[in-house]
Amino acid sequence: MANKFRIGVYGVLMQNNALLVSDELVMNKAITKLPGGGLEFGEGTLEGLEREFYEELNIKVEVLDHFYTTDFYVPSAFDPSFQVISIYYLVSTPNTLDHHISKEAHEYKKTGKKQSFRWIPIAQLKESDLTLVIDRKVAAMIAEKFAV
Repeated sequence: MANKFRIGVYGVLMQNNALLVSDELVMNKAITKLPGGGLEFGEGTLEGLEREFYEELNIKVEVLDHFYTTDFYVPSAFDPSFQVISIYYLVSTPNTLDHHISKEAHEYKKTGKKQSFRWIPIAQLKESDLTLVIDRKVAAMIAEKFAV
């Protein structure tokens, strides 16, 4: 084992009792995850999260609070020689989401892109809506804490 880590930072962005999710094509796998991604060397977690939201959605986010950090062993779904540690923050945005928001999962397939975003009503949110193990745990926590 190579003893390598991947650290990811992700945002829990909710509006109108719905959670924003990202449908993506990663290494030829269709996945649904929370917006965010890998921390780059030299940046802090908040800076990395802000960069990810700006890169993916062209919006600025305000970090409201820490929500969850991985507390169990998870090998990377894309390279099992890496252990994944993910940090989730509750975020808000003062900006309007000008980015196209899809009505259906993996709409990017119709456009030839590799990513699309959509809202899932929190009252309907299930762990199985997300692909990655840690995101599934966070989805269950969100559903439990924010269900109306």
